[in-house]
Amino acid sequence: MKIYKFLSLFFIVLTSVMLSSCKTGDDEEADSTPGTLQLKFENGFSNLGDIVLNQTVQTSVSGQKHKFSTLKYMVSNITLIDENGGEFKYHHNDPDNGAFIVDQAEAVAGINYINLKEIPKKNYKKIRIGLGISQSAYLLGQNGQGIFWQKAKTAGMAWSWAAGYIFVRLEGTYGTSSATSEFMNHCGNMGNVSANNTPDLYREFTLDFPTTARVSKEMTPSVHILADLNQFLSGQTALMLDGSNDMAMGSNQHLVNVTNNISKMFTVDHVHND
Repeated sequence: MKIYKFLSLFFIVLTSVMLSSCKTGDDEEADSTPGTLQLKFENGFSNLGDIVLNQTVQTSVSGQKHKFSTLKYMVSNITLIDENGGEFKYHHNDPDNGAFIVDQAEAVAGINYINLKEIPKKNYKKIRIGLGISQSAYLLGQNGQGIFWQKAKTAGMAWSWAAGYIFVRLEGTYGTSSATSEFMNHCGNMGNVSANNTPDLYREFTLDFPTTARVSKEMTPSVHILADLNQFLSGQTALMLDGSNDMAMGSNQHLVNVTNNISKMFTVDHVHND
């Protein structure tokens, strides 16, 4: 009888331990609490480092000098691509929650920070980013993006609603021997591009991560993105500023070329998993 009671007690204890272990394992496996991923945008010239507004002077491939007094651009429709090729779209076509303005005047030690919250717990290998605001988002109407529209107006990144957003705002001076002539290049869609028969300047680009970004509730990866503004005049199409284009706004051919150039200026330098 004593042996029977001992064996019964032993099996009860063993069963309890096994159930507890299974529950702990299941809880750990089922813990899919989302986390945060941070994007760090650093604007510079490839051979000169970070841009200091009104100071840093670059010489283009055509020998023209230029420096920025204003440097701003919009990013939106961010997509994170995991190690299995799955995609997480962060507030796509929802500017109020998923669009941001990178402004060099607001950089802290050369960095603009964007924190993406409620990101699924996964290992991410790539990111796709929209430069500007897509037509799908714009055509939702002003009421569908009132918060971001007001933010864009305050930042000088919008025309009238009919004209729409300024995707990229570049201002400064240029010249041959020294940068003394003023320029202003504001790139953006002219409202409904189909109805207005104008070019669509919204662009998307995909960047590979040199190391995996591991998002979890305990870990907030930081993705350091470099933007080489040398691409402005020295990109896939070499450009020169002159009296015909130094005060350009909208989506004419010069600004199409500018947009195509700077949409290729982004690279991921490194990823911190902290």
